[in-house]
Amino acid sequence: MAAKKKRAAPPRPIAAGDVVAAFSSELGEWTAAQIVRLDAGSENAAVLDLDWSGPEPMTVGELGDVSPLRLTHHSWNGRLSYCNFEWVLPRSYKVVGRLPLLHDKASNSYGGGWRLGDQLARQRRWDAGMREDPPTPWKLACTGAEVDGTVEVRPDVTHLDVRDVGTLDCGRVVRLFPNLAALDLRGDLGLLEAAGRLNELASLKRLRIVDLFGMTRKDCLTPQSTPALESLYLYGVPAEYANAMRSTWRPEIPNGTHVEIRGARKPEWVAENRDNPLRDWDGQDNISRTNFKKSVAQYKATRRAVMGVFSDGAADDRPARLAGIGREFGEAFNVLDHRSGFIETVEREDLFDALARIGKDAEAAFDLEPGWVFESLASGVESVRDW
Repeated sequence: MAAKKKRAAPPRPIAAGDVVAAFSSELGEWTAAQIVRLDAGSENAAVLDLDWSGPEPMTVGELGDVSPLRLTHHSWNGRLSYCNFEWVLPRSYKVVGRLPLLHDKASNSYGGGWRLGDQLARQRRWDAGMREDPPTPWKLACTGAEVDGTVEVRPDVTHLDVRDVGTLDCGRVVRLFPNLAALDLRGDLGLLEAAGRLNELASLKRLRIVDLFGMTRKDCLTPQSTPALESLYLYGVPAEYANAMRSTWRPEIPNGTHVEIRGARKPEWVAENRDNPLRDWDGQDNISRTNFKKSVAQYKATRRAVMGVFSDGAADDRPARLAGIGREFGEAFNVLDHRSGFIETVEREDLFDALARIGKDAEAAFDLEPGWVFESLASGVESVRDW
């Protein structure tokens, strides 16, 4: 897929100095922020929260004498509430006017998704002596299995986060949680059934789907059915569905929908990578296609070698042989990383997770005591790795 074309300006017109306002469900009223900087290279906006809330403002003058929000709750130590966000101004936000810049420095903080009012609400609770966050019955985090076991309809839930999805019926989600504004669905090559039913969530503002399959172009969410949608994030979904969603929602970006769709997968990819613990590396910005293929090949070779240790040879030399296999694994990735420097913290954890997967597979196949296979492999890796 061709690289996304960079924009010269934000798709919804905003400029440094603009004051934007939005309703905050955390505060129960409107709040505001100032745009301090725009970066066309990263397509980010530096957003400075203002210490103000009240009824919906029509003009910046209705805010009165405003000042930046300084945070003293928890460990903020008086720092400004100032962060870089994607520069697509959400469709429910509006520009109410312009003020001279209240701050002129860059922000080193980055966030995903504009959430004006969240920090102001936390600060006000802190100022009132409340050290614990209040209950949020409208937010629910659960597993796919727990959704399957839910009977009671929950119209009070507006934010639903479902992880560990094996198979999930979207019709059931819509029936149980009819008033969702935010929906996050995550699986591990899991299956979404009746995904087109999500079009019944007329109040939906944020949708995130990760590593789930079963959707087709016919399941595409439409702007007519979900006119409030402000954020669409898809990763690791069927290519047919991804393409349909991309072509449907890209025209809505100038209206205030942030669209990020990556990792579109064809059916043959799913079949090839179902048992590949490094599959998420495919398509990562910092990992070339060549490095992905070589990494998977090394994982498979290591797995074969480990299984071979228990298929033949004396039992007393197995720890040493496993440590040797671990050294070969570590040295192979030393070579790959030396060439392109792609192994950072997350990738390092992925590689050790892959070794742990090999260890568990060997333990299950040969009825071994848990843990020691991975420990032997890891000791070999640690003796040589540069990453």
